[in-house]
Amino acid sequence: MRFCSEVILGTMVFGSMTQPGLHAENTPPSTLETPLALPQAVSVVRVDARTGRLVRGVVVKSQAGSPSAASANPQVRAMVEETAKNLDVSPLLVDSVIQVESNYNPYAISPKGAQGLMQLMPATARRFGVKDSFDPQQNLEGGVRYLKFLQETFQDDRLAVAAYNAGEGVVQQYGGLPPYPETQRYVERVLTLYSVAPVPPQGKIYRYRTASGSILLTDTLH
Repeated sequence: MRFCSEVILGTMVFGSMTQPGLHAENTPPSTLETPLALPQAVSVVRVDARTGRLVRGVVVKSQAGSPSAASANPQVRAMVEETAKNLDVSPLLVDSVIQVESNYNPYAISPKGAQGLMQLMPATARRFGVKDSFDPQQNLEGGVRYLKFLQETFQDDRLAVAAYNAGEGVVQQYGGLPPYPETQRYVERVLTLYSVAPVPPQGKIYRYRTASGSILLTDTLH
């Protein structure tokens, strides 16, 4: 969410896997029938893209060694698609936002305090009825509802994505994309991922860019 940069991990990731929100039984069986793989915390040092400085942080690795337990779990991917479709938001856009926000790490916490897959700030989580930001299903529903609200508010995916990063008030204040380098890079990264989303192999698919700048995939020639 707001000005998310290097993602770090909070101490709650080291707690018991019996905490509320970490049990598969709290997630609808249609989306997650088995628990997520137990994550491992790994200390890493990387270069901050904004400052060029070395930053030490903690990331989550699955038992198989992938960047996060959720990113390797097809059930979470299915949960993303189902939640996005139910709320009438492009699953490809939601996927792009999640990749930039947390890289599918459901336990991620940013330096600003944004949490979970879609990096919800606590105030935003409360606003959209999320009680546990580290529960993937709750986080997704809150994040997608917020993204949909921004799309309806600005009628432009580019501005909706900018507002997801910087806040709707900032976008309204500037009447467009804020002159913040971080927000501009964020929008570029999300929309680049969105525009190069893989095309399903079956049948012929046509790709169009709408007036709002979003990408439309359809099997109908316009």
